[in-house]
Amino acid sequence: MSRALMPNLLTPQDLEPNWEWRERLPAWGHTTVDFERRIDHDRLRRYRLARTRQALQASNAGTLLLFDVNNIRYVSATKIGEWERDKMCRFCLLTGDDSPYVWDFGSAAMHHKRHADWLEPDHCLAGVVGMRGTIPPEFGLMQKYAKQIAGLIRDAGMADMPVGVDYAETAMFHALKEEGINVVDGQQIMLAAREIKNWDEIQLLTQAAAMVDGVYHMIYEELKPGVRENDIVALSNKMLYEMGSDDVEAINAISGERCNPHPHNFTDRLIRPGDQAFFDILQSYQGYRTCYYRTFNVGRATPSQTDAYTKAREWIDASIAMIKPGVTTDKVAAVWPTAESLGFANEDQAFGLQFGHGLGLALHERPIISRAISMDHPMEIKTGMVFALETYCPATDGYSAARIEEEVVVTETGCEVISLFPAEELPIANRY
Repeated sequence: MSRALMPNLLTPQDLEPNWEWRERLPAWGHTTVDFERRIDHDRLRRYRLARTRQALQASNAGTLLLFDVNNIRYVSATKIGEWERDKMCRFCLLTGDDSPYVWDFGSAAMHHKRHADWLEPDHCLAGVVGMRGTIPPEFGLMQKYAKQIAGLIRDAGMADMPVGVDYAETAMFHALKEEGINVVDGQQIMLAAREIKNWDEIQLLTQAAAMVDGVYHMIYEELKPGVRENDIVALSNKMLYEMGSDDVEAINAISGERCNPHPHNFTDRLIRPGDQAFFDILQSYQGYRTCYYRTFNVGRATPSQTDAYTKAREWIDASIAMIKPGVTTDKVAAVWPTAESLGFANEDQAFGLQFGHGLGLALHERPIISRAISMDHPMEIKTGMVFALETYCPATDGYSAARIEEEVVVTETGCEVISLFPAEELPIANRY
């Protein structure tokens, strides 16, 4: 019982985020060295588990049953590859004061026993339920594991308390109900745990952003007539994986007449002289994600395109200036233009264009900032939050548009921007 994350080894110090605010947040190399204190993975694992226990104790639930791979990684520090993300083939149980149980895909459980020495060996179990329904419920796996889970909950003395479940297949909910388990919303518990990042998480998020800085310099050099949107996507994927990315989730590459309305994708469209083009790079380093837009013009820019960029920049600067602990998200959203002023019928139609969202092991964490929700349901901004702020401005030519996004870390006195590729003025790639 000497494993690093055993409950008897969790102390109040494990909840300490260990912030070290400096003039500039460090973006370390990918390796561990003896001459610099870089990422402390043991501290990271202890902090995440302690945050989860704290959020669980603050809820009405006694147990968490997790199928969301981001939550599983946060609690257990296990990961078996990006192919798992949409399979619904893994699950994790955190019950009372016991250490996490992880049911994993076949031999991955044996791998955890050998290499994840922060877990209890007999808590690393092989198991699978429905895999998005491809294993039919009548095969009985849902009932089998629901019964096993219910037994562990009873053994922990938590049978009379609700179980927080983040999400699961419908048949799994039925199987849990048949075992007498009262299911409540566990995703809200996990999001509460994950909203405040410690020093190690902030460094990983900064490192991920630094990788995208480099990709944007490459895009700036490669963006020229005859290059296709998908060529930029391919080059970006290659560079990110070479730099150590563990998942390039998506890259938006949008140019010319495709800029307005924003389609959130890429095609094989050829880049042309005078195009306005914007990109979003969503990738992760050691699980910690980026969402980072930049806009360029190719060769030259019209007054209309420049004006759209200037407005998008003004809006994002206004929102960054608002960020500090204690400010509520409605005050941030209020500095952005209304949907109607941009030609939309309502805020639902413009959702995601003037937008803020937390970053961590998932692309969208707390807080969410939008005129569609924040005006009536504000959240308090807190030290240690990390989130992205993004703005969009259509040009008066009817088809061009500017999109800018900055990632910020909330410090004790304000915020620090960690997305550093220059965006104060409209970049003109390969200027004529």
